[in-house]
Amino acid sequence: MNEVSMLIGGKDRPASSGATFDRTNPVTGSVASRAPAATLADADAAVEAAAAAFPAWSALRPTERRTRLLKAADIMDARAGAFIECGMAETGAMANWYGFNVHLAANMLREAAAMTTQIDGSVIPTDTPDNIALAVRQPCGVVLGIAPWNAPVILGTRAVAMPLACGNTVVLKASEACPAVHRMIGSVLHEAGLGDGVINVVTNAPDDAPAIVERLIAHPAVRRVNFTGSTHVGRIIAMHAARYLKPALLELGGKAPVLVLDDADLDAAVDAIAFGAFFNQGQICMSTERVIAHRSVADALVDKLAAKTRTLIADAPTAAGAVLGAMVSAQAAQRAAALVQDALDHGAKILGGGTLAGAIMQPTIVDRVSPAMKLYAEESFAPVVTVLRVDSDDEAVQVANDSEFGLSAAVFSRDLARAMQVAKRIESGICHINGPTVHDEAQMPFGGVKGSGYGRFGSKASIAEFTDLRWITIQTGPRHYPI
Repeated sequence: MNEVSMLIGGKDRPASSGATFDRTNPVTGSVASRAPAATLADADAAVEAAAAAFPAWSALRPTERRTRLLKAADIMDARAGAFIECGMAETGAMANWYGFNVHLAANMLREAAAMTTQIDGSVIPTDTPDNIALAVRQPCGVVLGIAPWNAPVILGTRAVAMPLACGNTVVLKASEACPAVHRMIGSVLHEAGLGDGVINVVTNAPDDAPAIVERLIAHPAVRRVNFTGSTHVGRIIAMHAARYLKPALLELGGKAPVLVLDDADLDAAVDAIAFGAFFNQGQICMSTERVIAHRSVADALVDKLAAKTRTLIADAPTAAGAVLGAMVSAQAAQRAAALVQDALDHGAKILGGGTLAGAIMQPTIVDRVSPAMKLYAEESFAPVVTVLRVDSDDEAVQVANDSEFGLSAAVFSRDLARAMQVAKRIESGICHINGPTVHDEAQMPFGGVKGSGYGRFGSKASIAEFTDLRWITIQTGPRHYPI
């Protein structure tokens, strides 16, 4: 069991009340980690520590911020084994998923480090004689990052990396499902020498989350909010941010479609669909949830996908022969199974999978899906992919856009010009041609549209999210006034 403490002002801190909560291993049921159940006073203390650290960190030379972030990336890489062990216990995911998490998160720190000298401005033409007008980007203050459990090293790091590079200090509100993993991110950054209070990590019991989150957003020193998680919770975060006039970056749910046109390479499409739908048990915001296939190739595609899926065995992440691991909880698996059952009740056909054993769900293909089924519209966040058949590119685009979500998408076609025309019409923040919907790199502008949120994480694109753009003028000669 991992004994976790909060990180506030550079110190390990228990909850001021002494209360703790347990995170259990979703496979074994044993306690994976025990963490402080923060009080409202603890939330205030974390923000105040970040605010106290802001003047020194924001004034630090950009090359010095870069040096410290690069050191943190090296420390993170060196601790890959600890992240993997801790993460497998808290969320039941496979070792290769956590290994990838650490690899990409460390690269996010390196990319953020490279951005410290790219936070620039501009000289703006002005009609005022003898006047120089400047657009200047400056750190905004304390940034609150709220990260989820499903890709905890990547998304916890993403919540803080660019805010830090821009000269802000941060409070990371850890997920209740992986408090130890998120606390390790804080340890890595603090040990890299960022300074006391530059990075703070708050953990809270699940029942206390609404109050803690609102308290953190409401604090006057918090100037920006970023949240990655479900669309349902994202709406709540957005309402709090609006109430307190705090700009927010929201990366929310998805129901990513793969459009398979009639000239597609079906083998390439199958490999991408299986990876996109089932890797990390479909618990990725970009996971492929919908296959929209031209009717002329749909049967062949489904046969190939079913054959591929039969080779992907879900089991405990430490079990011999396991390709896929467990879901985050038995309750999450049961919810997904209920969606599958509803589809069956309305005439869908199940091609393998669907069986449950606690938190372990076998990868499942649901064919012949229609709008009458809950699975048509609801995000399953599970190893479940649906198949819809269409008769044209226009119908494929219409079906793809018939969703509240708009994060990631993919199009498969041998005709790249045709695929590009289709991709342009899909309502999503991200679209890949002849590649999987699950694809992330530190330097890319990452985010969605519609119910998948707004704003962009990633390198240069996120500088605008975590800085204030100021207009500053310099009068170099006499100024004429009308009175």
